[in-house]
Amino acid sequence: MPEPSLPLRIAVVDDEPLARAVLCEFLAAEANVEVVAQCANGFEAVKAVSELSPDLLLLDVQMPKLDGFEVLDLVGRDVAVVFTTAYDQYALRAFEVHAVDYLLKPVSAERLSEALVRVRERLGRGERAATPGAMAAAKPREGHAHRVLVRDGPRVHVIPVDKIDYVQAQDDYVCFRSEGKDYLKEQTLAEVEASLDPKAFVRIHRSYLLNLTRLVRVDQDERENRVAVLTDGRRLPVSRAGYTRLNSLL
Repeated sequence: MPEPSLPLRIAVVDDEPLARAVLCEFLAAEANVEVVAQCANGFEAVKAVSELSPDLLLLDVQMPKLDGFEVLDLVGRDVAVVFTTAYDQYALRAFEVHAVDYLLKPVSAERLSEALVRVRERLGRGERAATPGAMAAAKPREGHAHRVLVRDGPRVHVIPVDKIDYVQAQDDYVCFRSEGKDYLKEQTLAEVEASLDPKAFVRIHRSYLLNLTRLVRVDQDERENRVAVLTDGRRLPVSRAGYTRLNSLL
């Protein structure tokens, strides 16, 4: 939390150079403000948060590669967010994920000043953005997810859903197994399950969500517990409820 005497450190994120220039011009007229980064896409924004730790993102919604909500999902509690967009239909989603404010383009200097006041008030109370899990739960989806985004420091891994073998719950994280690699994300297995196509992914165990295309067969071990055998030979436990769900889809 920045001290009152310290400048509010801001990263401006917008794929349109003119929009970034206008926001930076307005910010230059504000007292006690420092623009620490100008980002042309969501990947640059995630990198800026990781490397520069700004207090605030002025974040466009519609951008190529990663949209504003995907950026917020990745950066989590690391930074406060004010959305800037030409579209009003995202306002409800913005406040569901605890954005500080929502500015419609063309943004005016007065409206931006009001948003900065709100940001300082929130930071002064020690509040930040919502947790990644809460954001994932609140984010309305249009259909099922086609990719998974996992932040690794300044890097972002984009995993196509059809490349996922299975997802495993690990304490406060989930582990996505894809093409021989593991990717950890702070999220619950229930949230991942809700985002994926239930005809393609099935909960075979309280700790495992399986891509059905990876299933070869279901065996029994020496203790007569059922195990799912995958195309790569890996064996995953199958609970009674999970076996029932499997049978309903096979």
